[in-house]
Amino acid sequence: MLTEEKRVKNRYAIVLDLEYKVLDRRRVQLEGVGRTVNISSTGVLFETDQPVPCGRPVELKIKWPFLLQGFCGMNLVVHGQIIRGQANNNVFAVRMESHEFRTAGYRMPRQEIRPMQQAVGQTAAHAAHY
Repeated sequence: MLTEEKRVKNRYAIVLDLEYKVLDRRRVQLEGVGRTVNISSTGVLFETDQPVPCGRPVELKIKWPFLLQGFCGMNLVVHGQIIRGQANNNVFAVRMESHEFRTAGYRMPRQEIRPMQQAVGQTAAHAAHY
């Protein structure tokens, strides 16, 4: 038996780390970490480290994979409602009510990491002789 797909928006399978806060009257009721399963323009499906209550407001802070101007980390912050879940595997759907990108601090570009690691290693080796 085939069921008709009712979703209008495309979903994009993308796995990104996230932090979440389940809210109750603007107070944090529960918080934890997880990762996205897929994202659309109207919602996020994510898996968590623990069950979360359905019907509650939630804030997701998703670590975006691209850097602003090549060095500044970004988070996609989503506010929405947890509309359904599968508690047996901790997967939950959020209906997105608002979203925005926020800066998340400096991230060193990959090409700068290796020379710095080498310099730190040389300094440590030099210090070990004294």
